[in-house]
Amino acid sequence: MKEKKIDKFFLIIIFLLITVGLAMFVSASLGVLAKNEKLFYSVLFSQIVEGFGVGLVGMYICYKMDYKLLRKYSLFIFLASIFLTAAVFIPHLGWSHGGAQRWLQIGPVSFQPAEILKFSFVIYFAAWLSWVKSRVQDFKFGILPFSIMLAMIAFLLFKQPDTKSFILIVVTGVSMLFISGVPLKYIFGVGFGLTIFLGALVYFTPYLQERVKTFINPSQDSQGSSYQIQQSLIALGSGGLFGRGFGQSVQKFSYLPEPQGDSIFAVLGEELGFVGALSTIFLYLLFAIRGFRIANNSPDLFSRLLVTGIVILITVQTFMHIASTTGVFPLTGVPLPFMSLGGTSLMIDLMAVGIVLNISKFQQK
Repeated sequence: MKEKKIDKFFLIIIFLLITVGLAMFVSASLGVLAKNEKLFYSVLFSQIVEGFGVGLVGMYICYKMDYKLLRKYSLFIFLASIFLTAAVFIPHLGWSHGGAQRWLQIGPVSFQPAEILKFSFVIYFAAWLSWVKSRVQDFKFGILPFSIMLAMIAFLLFKQPDTKSFILIVVTGVSMLFISGVPLKYIFGVGFGLTIFLGALVYFTPYLQERVKTFINPSQDSQGSSYQIQQSLIALGSGGLFGRGFGQSVQKFSYLPEPQGDSIFAVLGEELGFVGALSTIFLYLLFAIRGFRIANNSPDLFSRLLVTGIVILITVQTFMHIASTTGVFPLTGVPLPFMSLGGTSLMIDLMAVGIVLNISKFQQK
C-alpha cells in the first residue's frame, strides 16, 4: 500500500480548530482568574500542558504509527479501557466531583476513563465489523455483539453516572452498523429499544427528569435548574451580530457556570457574535465533511469504519454541546471538542484526529 501525502485541507481545519479552541479557552478562563488566581493557573496548566501538549505529542505518534496495529490490539485496548472505567469505583483510586464518580487519580495524574472508553469502543467495533464483513447482516454477528457491548458499557457509565457518554457511544455505534450494511429493520429495532430504555431511565432518575423539565420549560426555575440555560441564552443574545469583542464577555465573570467548560460556546457567541458562532459551526461542519471524504477513500474496511466512527463521535459531541447551550437539546455537560476544559477529552480528540490524518495518507483517490 503506497503512502501518499497527508490530507492538507483536513490538517488546516484541525489547526484552525485548535487555534480557536486555545484562544477561547484562555478567554473563558479569565472568569476563573477573577475569582481564584491559583485555580486559574492550575486550570491553564492542565489544559495547555496536559491537554494540548500531551495531546499534540499523541497526535503525532498516532499519525506516524502503523494504523493496522490498532486492529491487531483492538480487543486489548477495549478491555483495558473497560478496566480503567471500572477502576473509578476503587477506593483511593477513583474520586468524585459534583456527585459523579468519573475520575481516576494515579499519582499526580487525574483523568476521565470514559473519554478513553469512547475512543476504544470505536477502535474495537471497527475491528469487529471489518472482521465479520458481510456476516454483519446476521443478527448474531451484528446486533447481538453490539448489544452485549452496550450492556457492559451501560452498567459502568450509569453507575457513575455518565449518561452523555453512553448516548455518544450509542449514536456512533448505530451509525457504524448502518454503514456496515446492517438491515434497517435491525437498526430501527435497536433505536426503538434504546428509546424505551432511555425513557425509563429518565422516568426513574431524578436529575435526568429535572433536565428534561428544564428543556421543556426553560423559564420554570431561573435561579435553579434553568439557571445555566438562561445565562447561556443571555450571553448568546448579548453578543449580537459581531459580538462584544474577544475577551470582552461579561457573563463569564459572574454568571455562567463553568464558562471554560460546559458554557464555552456561550462565551464564544457573546464575544464573537452570531458571525463568529456561525463561522465556528461551519468549521466543525467542514471537519465532518472532509473526515467523511477521507473515510470514503480509505484503503480498507477497517480504516473506513475507524475514520467514520471517529468523525461521528467528535461531530455528534460538538453538536450536542452547541444544541444544549442554545436550548435545542437538554443540558448534557459534554465538552466542546478542542475548546472546552477537559485534558483527557482534548488529548483523546487530538490522538483520534492523528489517526484520521494517518489514514488520509493512504486515500485511494
